Amino acid sequence: MNLDKSILKKAFSTMATAKAMAMLYEDNFKIVSKYVHATSRGHEAIQIAMAMQLLPQDYAFPYYRDDAMMLGIGMQPYDLMLQLMAKKDDPFSGGRTYYCHPSLKDADKPKIPHQSSATGMQAIPATGAAMGFWYKENTGIQDKNQENPIVICSLGDASVTEGEIAEALQMAALKQLPILYLVQDNGWDISANAAETRAQNAFEYAKGFHGIEAISIDGANFTESYLAIQKVVQTIREERRPFLVHAKVPLLNHHTSGVRMEWYRDDLEEAQLRDPYPVLKQQLLEAGFTKDEIKTIEDSAVAKVQADFDKAQLAEDPKPEDLFTHDFAPTPITEEVGERNPEREDKVVMVDCALFAVEELMKKHQECLLYGQDVGGRLGGVFREAATLAQKFGDERVFNTPIQEAFIVGSTVGMSAVGLKPIVEVQFADYIWPGLNQLFTEVSRSCYLSNGKWPVSMILRVPIGAYGSGGPYHSSSVESVLTNIRGIKIAYPSNGADLKGLMKAAYYDPNPVVILEHKGLYWSKVKGTDAARVNEPSEDYMLPFGKANIVQEIWEQETEETLTIITYGMGVHWALNASVTMKNQVEIIDLRTLYPLDEETIFKSVKKAKKCLVVTEEPTNNSFARSLAGLIQENCFKYLDAPVMVIGSENMPAIPLNSTLEFTMIPNVDKVKAKIEALLAY
Repeated sequence: MNLDKSILKKAFSTMATAKAMAMLYEDNFKIVSKYVHATSRGHEAIQIAMAMQLLPQDYAFPYYRDDAMMLGIGMQPYDLMLQLMAKKDDPFSGGRTYYCHPSLKDADKPKIPHQSSATGMQAIPATGAAMGFWYKENTGIQDKNQENPIVICSLGDASVTEGEIAEALQMAALKQLPILYLVQDNGWDISANAAETRAQNAFEYAKGFHGIEAISIDGANFTESYLAIQKVVQTIREERRPFLVHAKVPLLNHHTSGVRMEWYRDDLEEAQLRDPYPVLKQQLLEAGFTKDEIKTIEDSAVAKVQADFDKAQLAEDPKPEDLFTHDFAPTPITEEVGERNPEREDKVVMVDCALFAVEELMKKHQECLLYGQDVGGRLGGVFREAATLAQKFGDERVFNTPIQEAFIVGSTVGMSAVGLKPIVEVQFADYIWPGLNQLFTEVSRSCYLSNGKWPVSMILRVPIGAYGSGGPYHSSSVESVLTNIRGIKIAYPSNGADLKGLMKAAYYDPNPVVILEHKGLYWSKVKGTDAARVNEPSEDYMLPFGKANIVQEIWEQETEETLTIITYGMGVHWALNASVTMKNQVEIIDLRTLYPLDEETIFKSVKKAKKCLVVTEEPTNNSFARSLAGLIQENCFKYLDAPVMVIGSENMPAIPLNSTLEFTMIPNVDKVKAKIEALLAY
């Protein structure tokens, strides 16, 4: 089948532009190599064929070699060059991220949420976007488009060996999601080739995922690529099921500007024989274009690229103050609202406060959904924190996932991008580690690296802490790791009212929020934690992040020694019980949120009390608590009558199963009381 001449002309013009850019970058290597970049040379045919099928309602997740695809959706060389040279007006990131790391929200183009260059990482956010479309279509949230949207996820074949690719493909097959995985196979990783790194190619690999249809094509032939992609895309739009297209292409340029092909390649002559450029040129001749018409297209592309390059070099660089924008999107929740302590017949345990908060949100907002391991209808969460929700809202809104922490966390990027508000759960803090890749690289950086276009609006619930001989795999505290991830907000409530208020605030916050929920406080079964039970706050109760609570307040003393305890979670209850005979000497500050941190309340309390004890459940070496102690010391030094001290768990690798060993490992009321007395006597 021959393609229409207008399609061939547009494709060749785009390919000529991509080639001219690659050649210009080589000719001006000293100028453009200040920052690392890659080009699409050899991959252009399949990329342009893909780009020409996309509609504004579609979501695309290109990878770092997709500059021809970007030209194909309507971006100008100038746009890409602004990013190449990290200029202030780089339309994707404002000069923050590498060349061809796009993020786009233009009305007339496919939507491109931010994704990193970590190879294969984009597959989970992309699949999350497709799952978002699946959810909206199954729950009656209809977008007003004549044609159904699709998601395309572009990948290099080497990245398909990543474990997170398997998680993405598994969910796409399981849920039958409207996504196309476009795998561009040039036979190389960087210097490692396919023979030494892959047991099979992506087409063969996809056969193991029942429900994903896969095809393999010559990605260097534009006409073959266009017709194959056209058929696949139309099928996905109509039948709403996943495909994988394995496109064989040559790599005709360097891996990146920093890794030159001549350093390691032994197949350059063979690769040149598969150049898609002369193939498309011949297809134009066969379609009736003259050599002069073709040359006019080529000359026009070269002139356009040179003019845009000259203009881009003169563009303004970011200013120092531009560094400090878009780490977070503004939140509307800045004040405490609603009734915190209404009269009730019975007090409610902490786990129920969270459950009721989620139920109220789901009743009010159809875009709110909950998923994770075992949260579905049969169990409702291992702590019953999602009990009855699936029965009330249906299996599309509250559903189980496989054991895939990376997918649970990273899919929220795509879910949020298509307008949903996912509440997800990692079953225990000990299990969060496979999800940290996505939390750190995709979730936390999306707003900043997209220059504010794509904040990720999600809530990640994490049951945490030691309780009832949970042993080494169900008892860990992980806040020090999480507080080192910039771009997320972190709550760690000590009672049901705070948990409900923070959960509501988190829902309306456009940024990613992690809520750490102590298992030992869920039902107040641990001796001395009755204060975690509360009169359930009203439905409209919201508690802003970054506002600590003075749980126990003292007056400034002239004669008696005083101290302030800075703590959170279970530490609040240890502090309350340990100071019961010293209430006039011990102020207790419950942080409620670890980020943002209420420094004003902390410093004011420390300056008044003159001594400070930080109480945590974590082992103290290199911890958040030690960092907090250093911050207090730095800002309150001249007011202090003693060093800022810290008490936490013993610095051992894990919490043992045996109850005696567990008790020895973690803090308790007696240990905290002894530390208070020692500090007061200092």
